[in-house]
Amino acid sequence: MRLVAQPLGPAGSPPGLFAPTGPRSFTVLGAGDILLHPGLWAEGRHAAAAAHRTGYYFDPIFASAEPDISGADLAICHMETPYGNPDGPFTGYPVFEVPPQIAQTIHDIGYDSCSTASNHSLDGGLAGVDRELDALDAAGVKHTGSARNATEAMAVDMMDVRGIKVAQLSYAYGFNGIPRPKDEPWIANLISVPDILAAAHRAKLAGADVVILSLHWGTEYQPAPNDQQVTLAKQLLASPDIDLILGCHAHVVQPFGRIGDKWVAYGMGNQVATQPFSLPTQDGVMPRFTFTEVTPHHFVVTKAEAIPTYVNLDQPIRLIDLPSALARADLSAALRTRYQSSWNRTAKTVASLGATADGLTVVGGG
Repeated sequence: MRLVAQPLGPAGSPPGLFAPTGPRSFTVLGAGDILLHPGLWAEGRHAAAAAHRTGYYFDPIFASAEPDISGADLAICHMETPYGNPDGPFTGYPVFEVPPQIAQTIHDIGYDSCSTASNHSLDGGLAGVDRELDALDAAGVKHTGSARNATEAMAVDMMDVRGIKVAQLSYAYGFNGIPRPKDEPWIANLISVPDILAAAHRAKLAGADVVILSLHWGTEYQPAPNDQQVTLAKQLLASPDIDLILGCHAHVVQPFGRIGDKWVAYGMGNQVATQPFSLPTQDGVMPRFTFTEVTPHHFVVTKAEAIPTYVNLDQPIRLIDLPSALARADLSAALRTRYQSSWNRTAKTVASLGATADGLTVVGGG
């Protein structure tokens, strides 16, 4: 989100409370897993050296998608893994501790908040959670899903978006068999319908106009939502306190669906990762939803869009915003074929439960 000065309303009323051209609205953009494998650390080192920086510099990897990310009124990322110390050592799969310099990139490219509850949340213990949240704080990125103490775990991740109060929640299905410490159960959020509903209700009582729920769920590498995802989506979106679900974890794109007048993106795939063993793991999607106020403090989605992305693993590794790339006249024939194939896969998957008939637009294409 790019912050801009807003004019005062009538009689000097605060900005955001007066909509001279119609009802209040805002856009929210989500994205899939930011999953730093060693190949991405190497790319970050190379980019730092090329820019005459020390350490790691990840901004160039995301440059193609930065206009869409920063152009949203609210942009929400998913940080899959905890952080190590700035100078390492770093570790990859199956127990991650990754360069914390990614937090500054998350801010620089326009993300406002990040979900942090994932199956890897406990890989580095409480120290890893502390490093991750400390780095996000230092970079100016809000976060929810894991916590440094019980008080923080109960706090509402509330954001002011054009004068509209938006809260984010984040929960994961589990932690790869690592138990939460008995005296520190607040360290990361585990999916529980009663807990989620209670947290969403607290957020609405705290003044949230819109509550967005990030869920780390589903079956890895499966493009169809599993039974738990479908059941949870129906249960949770039936609550008046939850307005949108953004899903992560599967590492492949999964469908979008509309339940009543609410939406769920079951799986957004990878934003960035290096998992070359499966072509669909290079596909991703950034959902963009426009919320509009229909009665005072009640917002509904009035526009649903899907922006396909692709992780090009050629050197240098780059996240590709496919609508932007496919619009280029100078794109090589080989890349156009590859990118169009990725766009086609994502467009087919996100629409597979009838989302386009329900109003979803897949942006771009050939």
